Amino acid sequence: MVKIKSSTLAEKQRVRSLAKFIVAQRTIIVLILLLIVLCVVIGYLIPSFLTFQNFTNVLRQVSITAIIAVGMTFVIITEGIDISVGSIVALCGVIAALALKSNIPIFPSVLLALIVGIVVGLFNGVLVAYGRVLPFVATLGTMYLVRGGVLIIAKGQAIWDLPDQFVKIGTGYFLGIPIPVITMLVIYTLGYVLLRHFTFGRYVLSIGGDEESAMLCGIPIRKIKLLTYGLCGLLSGVAGVILAGRLGSGQPSVGQGYELVAIAAAVIGGNSLSGGKGSVLGTLIGAFILGVVSNALNLWGVASFFQTVITGGIVIVAVLADKLKKNKD
Repeated sequence: MVKIKSSTLAEKQRVRSLAKFIVAQRTIIVLILLLIVLCVVIGYLIPSFLTFQNFTNVLRQVSITAIIAVGMTFVIITEGIDISVGSIVALCGVIAALALKSNIPIFPSVLLALIVGIVVGLFNGVLVAYGRVLPFVATLGTMYLVRGGVLIIAKGQAIWDLPDQFVKIGTGYFLGIPIPVITMLVIYTLGYVLLRHFTFGRYVLSIGGDEESAMLCGIPIRKIKLLTYGLCGLLSGVAGVILAGRLGSGQPSVGQGYELVAIAAAVIGGNSLSGGKGSVLGTLIGAFILGVVSNALNLWGVASFFQTVITGGIVIVAVLADKLKKNKD
């Protein structure tokens, strides 16, 4: 009799735990179902969409903006924004290309580009955390500053004839998987662990949830915000290096509009623009949703400027959904 009761109690506890998990992860579950439905519908309408080659192409295309979106997720959780990421992508790609053309080995060239990305990100962090400049205004200024600077450095010209080993960063494969996709998955894994299992991640969530309470708890708000923008700059630099490898050149004009896609991926993934909550996994699914929609529109032959309009519409719907959900809570 006792054993039966114990078994029943344990089963009830498992059911409650499962119910709590489903409630806690309902946004992720809904996003996954939405992604599956999109793939099924698009695959039915466009049979070529469901080919392995096309899926690989989608993953490769998504990888660059998805990497930027990880850094954007951390920034958004602190109730910030960074619209300079596209310019940082261009700058870091050009820096890596110039270093390679100066006969600097690949590793130091890539490292130099990443350091430049970190520096620009930290510059944004100083403006926001210590200068108390609104994130949008601060990063808007940085966007124009960096975009103009990279055009000056590159003299408005693309830098071609990069070494084949460097080009493989953006075009190569490892065990049949594109290297940019592997890099993306590694970064998302690290981002998830950093946000959920490290003190830094808990501080980021606390600052976005209630900055005044976080300050009273002794959390170094300025330092955390500085590091958050530095992380966003670093990941934008990684994306810039990968893009330069994929294009086989450092181009000062690339990266325009990447900030919109990164923000869109984060918002669609359930990250609130009012800060305080966020999910790296949600951002990844959001990036996949955007990538699938973009790929479908390309297969349909829809012009790129219409795709931009559609992306903007998706962002508006996601923001409104987040607003309604917040008001309901």
